[in-house]
Amino acid sequence: MERFGVSRTVLREALRTLTSKGLIGSRPKVGTRVRPKSAWNLLDADVLDWYSRVAPPLQFAIKLQEMREMIEPYAAALAAANHEDATLAMLTEAHRAMVEAQNVDEWVRADLRFHLGVLAACSNELLIPLGTLIERTLEGQLRLNAKRAEVYNASLAEHTAVFDAIVARDETAARRAMADLLGVTRGRIEG
Repeated sequence: MERFGVSRTVLREALRTLTSKGLIGSRPKVGTRVRPKSAWNLLDADVLDWYSRVAPPLQFAIKLQEMREMIEPYAAALAAANHEDATLAMLTEAHRAMVEAQNVDEWVRADLRFHLGVLAACSNELLIPLGTLIERTLEGQLRLNAKRAEVYNASLAEHTAVFDAIVARDETAARRAMADLLGVTRGRIEG
């Protein structure tokens, strides 16, 4: 309280927040302790963002990539099967912005919107929050990948293949195209 110049109420609220996120535990006669990483709620957007800043960068990037590889190909297939006019319009706008991007920043913003658009187009309300959860860390990964490529939009053809398959409602092609795109991403991470 003295160090940060805060009241007891603010300190209690901060401890309550950290407890709810699984970062600390507090017990009478034991005190407040940092919990092991296995107890942290890494599916909390704040915790994931904080962890991404201190985790070994390559290790974290690979873990995020593994999660994306498990989810996004299937999400692309669902998007092909289930997209509605509104979500297809969102995806179309993101793809158009990728095509027209003039620099890394424009590309990364459009790329992020594209991947979030695929999740939205799934019409699965349980997948949409996943995009919101990983948005900050995914943006960092997309930026790093764009900078590692020879040109920032080197994966435009792979994104276009995903987009075209979704528009055509070809689930198999959408799943395969997203897997191919994520394979390119993995190559840049590991390269």
